[in-house]
Amino acid sequence: MPALWIQNARVIDPANKRNAVGDLFVKNGLIVADLSAADKKKAKVIDGTNLVACPGLVDIHVHFREPGQTHKENIATGSHCAAAGGFTTVVCMPNTSPPASNTGTIQYIKDVIKRDAVVKVLTTGCITVDMKGEALAPIGSLAKAGVVAITDDGDCVQSNELMRRACEYAKMFELPIMDHCQDHSMTVDAVMNEGEVSARLGLKGWPNAAEDLIVSRNAILATYTGAHIHMQHISSRNAVEIIRRAKDRGVSISAEATPHHIALTDKCIEGYDPKFKMNPPLRTAEDQEAIIEGLRDGTIDIIATDHAPHTDYEKDKEFDYAPNGILGLETALPVTLDILLRKNRFSLPKVVDLMTRKPADLLKLAAGTLSVGAAADICLFDPKEKWTYDARAGFSKSSNSPWDGEELQGRIKTTIVDGRVVYDGKNVRKR
Repeated sequence: MPALWIQNARVIDPANKRNAVGDLFVKNGLIVADLSAADKKKAKVIDGTNLVACPGLVDIHVHFREPGQTHKENIATGSHCAAAGGFTTVVCMPNTSPPASNTGTIQYIKDVIKRDAVVKVLTTGCITVDMKGEALAPIGSLAKAGVVAITDDGDCVQSNELMRRACEYAKMFELPIMDHCQDHSMTVDAVMNEGEVSARLGLKGWPNAAEDLIVSRNAILATYTGAHIHMQHISSRNAVEIIRRAKDRGVSISAEATPHHIALTDKCIEGYDPKFKMNPPLRTAEDQEAIIEGLRDGTIDIIATDHAPHTDYEKDKEFDYAPNGILGLETALPVTLDILLRKNRFSLPKVVDLMTRKPADLLKLAAGTLSVGAAADICLFDPKEKWTYDARAGFSKSSNSPWDGEELQGRIKTTIVDGRVVYDGKNVRKR
């Protein structure tokens, strides 16, 4: 494997507080301080002029649908989407068919990852057996099998007692819990945010309180057990405030926001387009503003995509009957740059931090840094380039994106994993 020499890029590495134009050097798949004169002569040179070079992006919330739902996506195509989006490390959710609630399923997924993935794909295990919310999964065995967290994402454990026991076991095995915060009793047949728009459209509303109650419960259980609970895809302004107050007390919790919840509101649904149907639902501009402020002050820790592919024939139905979820990996960076950098005046290093170091640190992953000796996982992007996203020409098996056909600003030019170029701006390559 030849050495790499990235020249004249704006290097942003929040882990090392680096933000300056300079060079990056890679040898034997690792970041090095410099290359010898002999190595420089043989090195593959990448011109980084007018580009940003940062750690490979990290997404701790994706759905790659394998096993059992590979008509929507599989580990190969999902990892291709990740590479095209600048992501070098992603964490898969366990709501597959069968759910990843036993070591056999985890080992199957890991075998497929080793064979097919072009980026680093990590696994989570279920909190409960088959995600039914009735009995705990074998958390100790899942930890031994190498999961990085446990979650029933796509569902939410409704029993407070069962969740308490899950927290106790998770604490014992030093695993974080990632929770999809939804009180099912308040969302029966709900399809969008409860409010003025749902009333006008005649669609069953989904109240903020369904999220707020579970966020409150989780803060209480984290306090009671000492386990770390990570709140997924926060959408409610009240939930942001609950998390802020709990963090002020030192409670071991964290939270994520998605690009779509900071970019879109329930008004997007006025045309009944199922591309805008998701769980949790798009909420109001006031909720959106609270989430952005939460990202600004650290109440919300990271950006995660919740990449959720569905085929056209599944998604193209009456709004009530269409499944929840959208694609996210290939559009995450430009959408986040648009909302946080350009419209809300976040600094570029702050945005990069939300998508690299912070998610890696949250799950204690060996990622999100350009430190000497670290794996050479690198993302090169042009923050100013404008381009039109064509979901059907993308790398997913599905095309369910609200940004299909939209002009975006900020484009991935090169993605490098362990020192190998896996995406060159057009094509994905096996590493």
